[in-house]
Amino acid sequence: MHTEVIHIPAKARQQPWLLPELAAAQLVLVFMDSHWLAHWAECYQRLHQRYPQAEIVGCSSAGEIYADQVSCGDLVAIVIHFQHTPLRVALARLQGRSSDALGAELGQSLLAEDLRHVLVFSEGLHINGSLLAQSLRQQLGQQCAVTGGLAGDGERFAHTWVCLNEHCYQDAVVAVGLYGQALHVGMGSQGGWDSFGPDRLITKAQGAELFELDGQSALALYKTYLGEHASGLPATGLLFPLSVKAGQGEAELVRTILAVNEEHGSIIFAGEMPEGCYARLMKANFECLVDGAQGAANLSLAAMQSQPGLALLISCVGRRLVLGHRIEEEVEAVRDVLGPATLTAGFYSYGEIAPQHPQWGCELHNQTMTITLLQEWPLDA
Repeated sequence: MHTEVIHIPAKARQQPWLLPELAAAQLVLVFMDSHWLAHWAECYQRLHQRYPQAEIVGCSSAGEIYADQVSCGDLVAIVIHFQHTPLRVALARLQGRSSDALGAELGQSLLAEDLRHVLVFSEGLHINGSLLAQSLRQQLGQQCAVTGGLAGDGERFAHTWVCLNEHCYQDAVVAVGLYGQALHVGMGSQGGWDSFGPDRLITKAQGAELFELDGQSALALYKTYLGEHASGLPATGLLFPLSVKAGQGEAELVRTILAVNEEHGSIIFAGEMPEGCYARLMKANFECLVDGAQGAANLSLAAMQSQPGLALLISCVGRRLVLGHRIEEEVEAVRDVLGPATLTAGFYSYGEIAPQHPQWGCELHNQTMTITLLQEWPLDA
C-alpha cells in the first residue's frame, strides 16, 4: 500500500498542480470547500489524467486536514495504491426514497464474503445519517465495519455534495468497499464535550426533527439556554450539541443542529431524535476536545499490528468552530500518537459514521474526531 496527499490552496486552482506519481492508484479521495463544485470538471480531468485507473470519490467539506494542518477553502486529495486489496464503488441517490433505502442498496451492492471495510461519504443536509448507518449495519452485520462522514458546507449550511468521478450529486451517498484479508483496519471515535443541565425527555419528535422536550417547545427551550448565541442559529447551535440516550446507563450519542424551523418551533438535527429517549445539552471544553482526539487515535491504533500507512481523519465542523485558532491542536494530538510515518488527511464534516466500539456496528456521531487507519500486509507475510 502506497499513499500520497495532495493539497491545492484555493488561490492555486488555476496554477499547475504538483501531483505525485502512483499512476496505478486505484482510489483518490477528495475533500474540498463547496465553492470547488463550479470547477469540478477541471479538477476531475487533472486527477483523472494523472491517475487513469482510479475511482475518484469525494465530498464537500467544512475544513480540510492535511498532515498536521487545517485549511478552509482548499482541496485535499488522498491518492491510494493498494497492492493486495481490490475495491468496488457504489452510489445511491435519494430521488424520493428514504435514507435507509440508500443504505440497503449500498450494502447489497457491496456485500461479499471477503468484504473487509466500507468507507461511506454522504450528502450532509438532506440524508438522515442515523437511518443510513442503521441500514448499512443491518445489511452488513458484523462482517465488516463502516466508517465515513457527511459532507459539509463550511458554516453556511446551504448546499453539500458528493462526487464520483466526473459527476457531482446533492442527493447521494457514495460507498467504497475494500476486500480481502491483506487489509488491516483500526478505528476510533471520541468527542470530549461536557454535559450540563438536567436530562429532558423527548416528548415529540419525527425522525431528525425535535419538537418538544418535557412537553415544551424544543426551540424555545434551546434559545433560553443559548442566550445571546440564539440569534446566530443554526450555526451557533454547533457550539451546544445535545447528547441523546435511551435511559440511565445507556450509551450516549451526540447530535448537532442542522437547521431550525421557527414556524414549527422545532430543531432539525443530523440524526434521529427518538421519542422516549433523554436529551441533555452539552458545551465545549478546549482541553477535553483535544484529549478526545488523542483518545480516538489511541483507540484506533490499538487495533493495528503494524505502523498504519494512512489515517483518514473526519472531525466535526462544531469542533472547528469551538477550537478556532487552536484547531490544529487536535490534529497535532492525533499525529503525536500515530507518529510522522503515518500519512494523515481528511475533512471537517456535518456528521461522522463509525462504530461506537470496535466490535459494534456503525452509528452516526456528531462533534467527534473519527479516525480510520489502513495498512496492508502481504498475504504470505
